[in-house]
Amino acid sequence: MNDTQNTTAEYNFDYNYDNSSPCSIDATPALGPGFLSALLLTVFFLSLTGNGVVLWVLVRFIKLKSLTDVCLLNLAISDLLVALSLPLWVYRATEQALPTVGLCKFIAGAYQMGLYSGLLFVCLMSADRYLAIVHAMAASRARTLRYGVVASAAVWTISTLGALPEFIFTGVFDEDGTLSCQQLYPPEWEKGFKLFRNFGENAMVFFISLPIVLFCYSRILAVLLRSRNSNRHRAMRLVFAIVGLFMLSWVPYSAVVFLFTLQELDIWNECEIYAKTYLALKVTETIALVHCCVNPIIYAFVGEKFRKHLGHLLSRTPFCTRHWQPSAIHRKSSENETSNTNL
Repeated sequence: MNDTQNTTAEYNFDYNYDNSSPCSIDATPALGPGFLSALLLTVFFLSLTGNGVVLWVLVRFIKLKSLTDVCLLNLAISDLLVALSLPLWVYRATEQALPTVGLCKFIAGAYQMGLYSGLLFVCLMSADRYLAIVHAMAASRARTLRYGVVASAAVWTISTLGALPEFIFTGVFDEDGTLSCQQLYPPEWEKGFKLFRNFGENAMVFFISLPIVLFCYSRILAVLLRSRNSNRHRAMRLVFAIVGLFMLSWVPYSAVVFLFTLQELDIWNECEIYAKTYLALKVTETIALVHCCVNPIIYAFVGEKFRKHLGHLLSRTPFCTRHWQPSAIHRKSSENETSNTNL
């Protein structure tokens, strides 16, 4: 197998397949040459643009005054951590690329930190919306900047600890003159660390994020169904979009990770099944990466207040000043509104 053809999976999965004959798991022929690289670069540019705009608006105008603002800021940073590693994956996948230890550690560590922190901040966003809509009066004290900072510190601590083995053990592996980034665990700890990584990702999706997202938005949906607000149908569509996109992005990927866990536990050991599962991993992991582009849209740009802040900032740029001027009412409302609860 030519390791230089792979882009994503080696950085997260390095399974030893014990077979008398080589088991080819190269997914490039099935997906098409250059397909994954083009898709990853597209995700990178879209994520960089969307999350960059979110950071720009939050830092330059909103100034972080609530739990919602802090969650949006940190979610954008999490997505950027994942996105910034994608060009390095593509570069590493070329024949001319010779990976360094530092580059490999950054790719693996940034990806894992971004994955964990992104999922946890989505949970915080869900809980924040749940409190704002279902318990609007009673929860006002909990949705403050102070609690947002404390929660963010906890999320980054958990994410750093979860990604620490990737930072420590990822290195450059030389196989028949071909260099590749892989996790070089101590032989006696290899299986344990692989299971820790896989169980950690599965627990983050199936036992933490998914239950929280489903509970919060189901309660929000119940409130919206009883509401007579004229915007409730738009809010309900947004709820279905958020939950649907979350499940589409993370459930298939996590299911494939679980299948690799079964393989690591020697529950099944057939080359054909392993090769198909590896292909499924490449596809589902790439789909999961698209959340880096989607999060700014469903958590920031759909919010009326965020759009007003963005419009106010754009009105200050030379190009936009010629074509658009905010009204006095718009300017006044933009100065007074700081939170961005989108529902």
